[in-house]
Amino acid sequence: MEILQWIIVIIAAGFVIKLFLPAKGISNITTKEAKDKFKEKDVQFIDVRTPGEYKANHQKKFKNIPLSNLASRTSELDKNTEVVVICQSGMRSAKAAKILKNQGFEKVTNVKGGMSAWV
Repeated sequence: MEILQWIIVIIAAGFVIKLFLPAKGISNITTKEAKDKFKEKDVQFIDVRTPGEYKANHQKKFKNIPLSNLASRTSELDKNTEVVVICQSGMRSAKAAKILKNQGFEKVTNVKGGMSAWV
């Protein structure tokens, strides 16, 4: 029985670690680097916060697609064009970036610190 408990603990630890590791092929940038990307033409900017959060404070370049709706709304985005994702702190946008990557988006970038880090 003791071996089974250790196996369960190891599997659970592996799952938790995987949640916090960045997905392969996802870049992380600062808010300053995100601002610099505003000058680029072929970039899609997505804010995955709730509509209320978005309405209270957002950057005009970012389109609001809440995380809960993202998987069903990826057809609104071009898989071959870079997608820059932001949320309030960087946690939801990291999840969103993984969703996009898993759905075949080529270049996905997460804004570290999210809107909380925006100066």
